[in-house]
Amino acid sequence: METIYFATTNKGKLKEAGAILDVDVVGIPLEIDEIQSLDPIEVAVKKARSYWSALKKPLFVEDVALFIDSINGLPGTYIDAFMKALGNEGILEMLKGYKLRTATAQTTIVYVDEKGGEHLFVGKTMGDIAWELRGGGFGWDPIFMPRGSKKTFGEMDLQEKNKFSMRSRALLKFKKSIRF
Repeated sequence: METIYFATTNKGKLKEAGAILDVDVVGIPLEIDEIQSLDPIEVAVKKARSYWSALKKPLFVEDVALFIDSINGLPGTYIDAFMKALGNEGILEMLKGYKLRTATAQTTIVYVDEKGGEHLFVGKTMGDIAWELRGGGFGWDPIFMPRGSKKTFGEMDLQEKNKFSMRSRALLKFKKSIRF
């Protein structure tokens, strides 16, 4: 079986990527400084360049953003910081007075090949922020409900989640382009 390196140690992300790509996905536990930007493509490209400079082998990185319409697209690329500071409960509390709950989840993947060439893949899922925590999963899975489903990501099994997820959409574009 083919192996590909993914610049993450998140076991949930590794499991999802392996299931979608149908290859052995190995996490790389390297700590790098991430730039701060509202542009998810800029964040992912700089992250990929940093990892590739350190390792000099083919790998891919991902950056996930969650744009909530009622709060001007926040947290966007800052979703990790919002999750650390507020958690899902805090995000729900912040949205308490808003009827508009629409959001866009985006995964930006950058694959850097053996020559240092960069390949960009973006997956988006439109949806809504639930009114309460529902299900498990990781990150903000219990509060994001993709359009076309009455369940949050946190209430779905992996196979069902992959039918809707922004990560799945980006990884499928990646898989088709790279041809493992």
